[in-house]
Amino acid sequence: MREKLRVIIEESDTKAGRNFDLFVQLLVLISLVSFSIETLPSLNPGLHIFLDWVETVTILIFTLEYLFRVWVSKKTFRYVFSFYGIIDLISFLPYYLMLAVDLRSLRTLRFIRLFRILKLARFSSAMQRFQKAIKLAKEEIILFLFATLIVLYLSSVGIYYFENDAQPEAFASVFHSLWWSVATLTTVGYGDVYPITVGGKIFTFIILMVGLGIVGIPAGLIASSLSAVRREEEKQKKEN
Repeated sequence: MREKLRVIIEESDTKAGRNFDLFVQLLVLISLVSFSIETLPSLNPGLHIFLDWVETVTILIFTLEYLFRVWVSKKTFRYVFSFYGIIDLISFLPYYLMLAVDLRSLRTLRFIRLFRILKLARFSSAMQRFQKAIKLAKEEIILFLFATLIVLYLSSVGIYYFENDAQPEAFASVFHSLWWSVATLTTVGYGDVYPITVGGKIFTFIILMVGLGIVGIPAGLIASSLSAVRREEEKQKKEN
């Protein structure tokens, strides 16, 4: 019985396995649509009750799915603490927490239901390839993020010294200047805080040029890693 369930739940190359995968994907989509409908103003009470039932049934099925995955897994602890294991747990755990403790603050846990969309990654070969690419470029990405934090801090300090005297409220400290640095380095430029001094404007131009590189580098790293993963998969297919 355990082996039969394992084939259905973990294997996607059988008819039963494919049907199970499609069922879980459909359930995730239904859950997300239900969540979106709940946000509509002046929702009909009858419809609200129906959506609550949909949520309850969805939670029960996700709970059973998780328990079965734990039971049939050959390496239980590895699954429980894996990315997909944590996502599977998060997909239903907040619901039980809200039942156990009736506090208004815990109602924000309903927002965590959105993380159920990550369950779809298990059934998408493209998402699995993306995950492998992230692992492949992990060291480069960490190094890049560390360098980005350094540039972010230096730009905050720089704009503070240029603009503090001219705009003491907008650039009151290095911490106040962080918002400007984030908006500028990411090339978003909301426009609510901007330099008015000549030095500040020149400094902003330099930061914008750096920001273009910051936006482009991760995309290049991931793109090259995706190409490497793709080549490796094609090589394995030829060997098989």
